[in-house]
Amino acid sequence: MLYKVIGLMSGTSLDGLDIAYCHFLFENNKWTFVIKEAQTIEYNKEIRENLLRAENTNSEDFVRIDKEFGHFLGEKTKNFIEKHSIEVDFISSHGQTIFHQPNILLTTQIGDINAIAAQTGIKTIGDFRRKDVALKGQGAPLVPIGDRFLFAEYPYCLNLGGFSNISYEEYNKDTENSQRIAYDICPVNIVLNHLANKEGLDYDKDGALSRLGKSNNELLNKLNEIEFYTLTQKKSLGKEWVKENIFPVLEDSNLSTKDMMATFVEHITDQLAKNIKGKILITGGGVYNKYLIERLKHKLNYQIHIPNEIIINYKEALIFAFLGVLRERKEINVLASVTGAERDSCSGHIVE
Repeated sequence: MLYKVIGLMSGTSLDGLDIAYCHFLFENNKWTFVIKEAQTIEYNKEIRENLLRAENTNSEDFVRIDKEFGHFLGEKTKNFIEKHSIEVDFISSHGQTIFHQPNILLTTQIGDINAIAAQTGIKTIGDFRRKDVALKGQGAPLVPIGDRFLFAEYPYCLNLGGFSNISYEEYNKDTENSQRIAYDICPVNIVLNHLANKEGLDYDKDGALSRLGKSNNELLNKLNEIEFYTLTQKKSLGKEWVKENIFPVLEDSNLSTKDMMATFVEHITDQLAKNIKGKILITGGGVYNKYLIERLKHKLNYQIHIPNEIIINYKEALIFAFLGVLRERKEINVLASVTGAERDSCSGHIVE
């Protein structure tokens, strides 16, 4: 059966809204896909500021931001549909994560799917994380279900976005089956962008600033020794963790911004290298940081595959469209082996 779906993705780095119109076909017990059209819409200053302040505002304002952002998503999706004259079965939206603290069973993504459905007149699916958190899972990462079914030819799949996360199949001796393993490795763009902002830039294009800096061994050791990196249980990261564990270490170093950036690139690639054990597909905005990729290649002995630009830019939107397909089919779309939940689940709310 063919599914024609729009996936919406808004990541932690607040770069903008990714819209991907995807076709998914299931035949001969195998999924195939094509991204037919895609677009990124940059957030203006007002949208960005609203999303940034949402976590610290009062309850009434929070609900208003949620609703307004949902109407924004719906409006932009409707314009996208009209521009490309496309037929859509449904929309599947990740939303914008505002709170993610699974240790206290809390995760919240805004961008009201009722508003999206109202603006577009099209069935909308969203809210994919909260059921897993209610099942005592991390609510993340969710992309590995797409890695399993859509990118099975790669033993390892790595995304370099606000955070880096990896997924792969691991044989389970107890069940005599393979299970998908996935977890966040370390922060990436959420920190590099924060440092670039100090130099008046939105981000470090091509890693140019990082390349000019000098890595500091003392700071690098402090970063690599952070307790999180020694944990073996299922784990995910959020901006709260970065504010508590990364930013203070960087600020206490009293280094120049460029040296902090160079050191943090070394930290990222050290942590990635520890977790990659074979041929790997790398996607996400971090792929465009040429200096970061150069340093990673220097530390790895495995083949790195960087796909075409549309996959790099829209893989997450593609996979959240796919999560919607699985929800529509009432099939498992969140894996307990990945999140640490009590069981697999079929997650997501549907607004007709």
